[in-house]
Amino acid sequence: FGAHRLWKTIFIDYVNPLKGEKIIDVGSGSGDLVLEIQKKNSNTIIDIVDLNQEMLNEGKKRIKKGNVKFYLQNAEDLKFNNNTYDKYLISFCLRNITNIDQALKEAFRVLKPGGKLYILEFSKPNIFPFKQLYQFYFKYILPLLGKIISKDNSAYNYLPESVSAFPYGKKLNRIIEKCGYNRAKDHSLTLGIASIYIAEK
Repeated sequence: FGAHRLWKTIFIDYVNPLKGEKIIDVGSGSGDLVLEIQKKNSNTIIDIVDLNQEMLNEGKKRIKKGNVKFYLQNAEDLKFNNNTYDKYLISFCLRNITNIDQALKEAFRVLKPGGKLYILEFSKPNIFPFKQLYQFYFKYILPLLGKIISKDNSAYNYLPESVSAFPYGKKLNRIIEKCGYNRAKDHSLTLGIASIYIAEK
């Protein structure tokens, strides 16, 4: 129901982009986060990374201003120098990466000392009866709506599977800290449907 737009706005509130900061947005897609960043501070330096050239092209059409560059790269093998970025952002992409640990280690490498990792990703509600209602909606209703609206249900069938297999909450915090970060914390959104994770290098 479009809740992801609100989540991304809240996500960028946590990021709090500041003048002159260098930010990398990995798995940026069509650039939603960059547009949100520019609403808050148009003086940031942003590198956009995606594995899909078509998505990067879409982002170039939408993002017409600011100090923004686009790169076709893999999150597991970034072609940037060590200690480059103040903030690393990844939104609804980490669960689709083959080697999550490697992607997190690459993020750690390119962050400056004291730099911050920000993750926005699906999680799972744990409150009765919302948990049960959500599971029913996610497994049966959402794929049906996706098939009707987009005429292609493959992505909407994949979504519940990918979310179900992805670690969340304290489990993901432990993985983040295992990759070298300090003070990993998660912030629940909409009763746990999604979560924001923040950690420091």
